[in-house]
Amino acid sequence: MKPAAARAGPKDGPGRSERVVSRLGRRRRGRRVREGFRTDDGCGMSDYERSRTMPALPEHVFDQASAVSRLDSWLPSDLHVHEAQGLPAVTVHEDRTGEDAAALFRAQPDRLRVEWGTRDSSSYAGWLQVTGVGAGASEVTVHLSFFDERHDPGEETVRTALERSLERLEEQVRLRVDNAG
Repeated sequence: MKPAAARAGPKDGPGRSERVVSRLGRRRRGRRVREGFRTDDGCGMSDYERSRTMPALPEHVFDQASAVSRLDSWLPSDLHVHEAQGLPAVTVHEDRTGEDAAALFRAQPDRLRVEWGTRDSSSYAGWLQVTGVGAGASEVTVHLSFFDERHDPGEETVRTALERSLERLEEQVRLRVDNAG
């Protein structure tokens, strides 16, 4: 029997994404969670990514994820983001180190995308993308890149933080939607 990718037909053929998703994902409490990945290019750069399907409209998820004033409600509990001299400038405080870092934060409502990264040092960058998947649901993908291995807390730590952040984001979106309705 041919591998799933070979059976799927052309790269953009029908059913391709469904087969790939079913191989990448697993279900947890009725929601698909795409397993993260980690790459290391041999130069100290590492990438991590996690995705989660949420039962909410993409606009509701993006509104919660993109407001600087609401970041503390879903980011890892030891990170705190505060507007600096006006967006896109922000300050990120990390409890673990007690340090503040100058960073940039940009929300792109037309693309349902948020991007961030350190400003003065090229330590890390990341993005969050919200995509509608139909029937009032959204897929949220968070991606982190660490450009300096000294700033990479390690695969297990990042995986846990991303997973927990997506859980917290889903809970905050659910609370906002339930309270609005």
